[in-house]
Amino acid sequence: QVQLVESGGGLVQPGGSLRLSCATSEVTFDGYAIGWFRQAPGEEREEVSCINSSDGNTDYADSVKGRFTIARDSAQNTVYLQMNSLKPEDTGVYYCAADLAACGTSRWRVKILGSWGQGTLVTVSS
Repeated sequence: QVQLVESGGGLVQPGGSLRLSCATSEVTFDGYAIGWFRQAPGEEREEVSCINSSDGNTDYADSVKGRFTIARDSAQNTVYLQMNSLKPEDTGVYYCAADLAACGTSRWRVKILGSWGQGTLVTVSS
């Protein structure tokens, strides 16, 4: 397990952008797939994006394809989620998660993952 810390959330108008960061100061992210989830009030937590360690492959939810970009900076032990063209329905608490299992495997589908951050709130509103 690794300790994860998210940052970068805030209030933004529709059409705006935010960049979320997921960092760890404990150990390297090498070997861990890192993903972003979000949870809106009264709704289930959903996966937004995921990036593998071994091959750098990425996954995106259909609702964010073409607007969000996930990237990892191994030197900084940080994974970023660049969010553009934000919509009110993107509002929610965003969590990052880490696991040794690759993106798209059963552990990610059932959200039973090794490490979770505390979340950062994103509000898209005019």
